[in-house]
Amino acid sequence: MTARVLLVDDDASIRRFVALALEELEVELVEAANVPQAREQLAAGRFALVITDLMMPGETGLDLLQHLAEHPEQRGTARLAVFSAGLNAAMQARLASFDVWRQLGKPIALTELEQCVRDAIGAAPPVAATPAAAAALDGLSAAEQATVERHFAGDRALFLAYRASCVAQFANDLRQGDDAFARADAPALRRLAHSLKSVLLTLGQPEASERARQLEDAGARADWEAARPLWQALRAQLAS
Repeated sequence: MTARVLLVDDDASIRRFVALALEELEVELVEAANVPQAREQLAAGRFALVITDLMMPGETGLDLLQHLAEHPEQRGTARLAVFSAGLNAAMQARLASFDVWRQLGKPIALTELEQCVRDAIGAAPPVAATPAAAAALDGLSAAEQATVERHFAGDRALFLAYRASCVAQFANDLRQGDDAFARADAPALRRLAHSLKSVLLTLGQPEASERARQLEDAGARADWEAARPLWQALRAQLAS
């Protein structure tokens, strides 16, 4: 029977990255964009592994972990993994009380994510690639070449597929950011910036990622004076 993996993350770009990373594994990946969707999936079937983000609109990953602690029949034998850019020491200590099997930081190398799933389902290690398998990195910036090696195991085609999915998602990100400013919704702005911080770093754009980090901090403080120029600069880059 094919092992089932539940991925809970509100960011479509992150869900796409995970789906691309696991294409070669014999698993059924089920995606949930929020905690209510995850609860529905857990009530409907069993999983070998649950991978959840922490910061999401409405209920958070911690709420999902609490739900599973209170409803062990829905968890079954699933291993729990947290996949987040917010894994500081305090959060790591807090997660220990929820029987979290593995903590994965964002951004993550494809090989680390793949190995996590292999370990969870007891899959054999991957077959070593042949020496002639490396794809040319021509046409990529130095930062993009570095991220292909670091996060995509040297797979240029996988990186390009992920980049294309992110570019498609940026239009929605722009709408979310503009809407957050229009409604003065600091938590929404913070969540968007938190997500973009990891996505942009995975795409080999460290300066834009740092700008998103600063925007996340401004959103956490509801500092609109600091946030506005940061968003304008980030918005221009996403729209280009």
